Amino acid sequence: MKLVLFDDYRPGVLKDDGHVVDVSSATAELGVTNYRKLMPAIIENFDRLRPAFERLAASETGKPVSEVRLRAPNPAPPKLLACFGNYTEVAKEGRAPQDMFLKSSDGVIGDGDTVELPPHKATVFHHEAELGIVIGRRAKDLSPAEAAPAIFGYTCFVDVSARGLSIAGSNSRMGKSFDGFGPMGPCITTADEIPDPNGLQVRFWVDGRLRQDYSTEGMEYSVPEVVSWASRHLTLLPGDFICCGTNHLGLGPLQEGELGEMEIERIGKFGFKVTDPSKRSWEVGVDTSPTNPIVRTGGQPYTP
Repeated sequence: MKLVLFDDYRPGVLKDDGHVVDVSSATAELGVTNYRKLMPAIIENFDRLRPAFERLAASETGKPVSEVRLRAPNPAPPKLLACFGNYTEVAKEGRAPQDMFLKSSDGVIGDGDTVELPPHKATVFHHEAELGIVIGRRAKDLSPAEAAPAIFGYTCFVDVSARGLSIAGSNSRMGKSFDGFGPMGPCITTADEIPDPNGLQVRFWVDGRLRQDYSTEGMEYSVPEVVSWASRHLTLLPGDFICCGTNHLGLGPLQEGELGEMEIERIGKFGFKVTDPSKRSWEVGVDTSPTNPIVRTGGQPYTP
């Protein structure tokens, strides 16, 4: 099942024929009026809600997706964790150490929304297209073998990243948490529809030109290992979100007037606009300068 939020953050099911069915009649019993808390509540109660969702999807025609405004399907995850690196992009011995950082969940935006580049003196603003994991239940200290039941579903996520913002000599993680630096969409595909999350193709375009095109098979740490590692450091809750890292070889700049689009097979495709009040510019295309972490380090382990 593909879950969406649309128009005024009404909950819906996106059917295979491209129509969105309103399921708010089934979620009314939750008593949730704050849209930021709605999707975590749906996730927590999904086993009970699913039969009603299925009945509505089967009996209602719905509206064509072109006639609704899709919102971020999980617009305010309780926690938003992001993997460092996590892709084998060049030949090397062994896996890089596993690590994550917290990214502001307030930066999440949806399909058709706009990323506004802030006036801070970044060397470049990169797109990082990533598979996103949505947690389905409270979980702590899971082994990789125990991780799958804790996963509710998956979505597309772009970790927009400002490079070159230095604090104490290191690349600041604050460059990833500006408002709007978390485009997400178009839906949450439930885990039962994705038998192998480490066998999905991820693509990202800028103005129709393909930049990133890679498989999640290339993760250094698989989806179960990612969830396990996170659960051993903090308690995971329904609606928590983990983005799995990206393949940096296709990174490029985002700049004024561009359209970014992302797609993951079995999940879907969505897009966002870019604006820059400062009207800065970079060379269009894949970044082969030292601002791309994989170029900067000559293929050695790096800090994104």
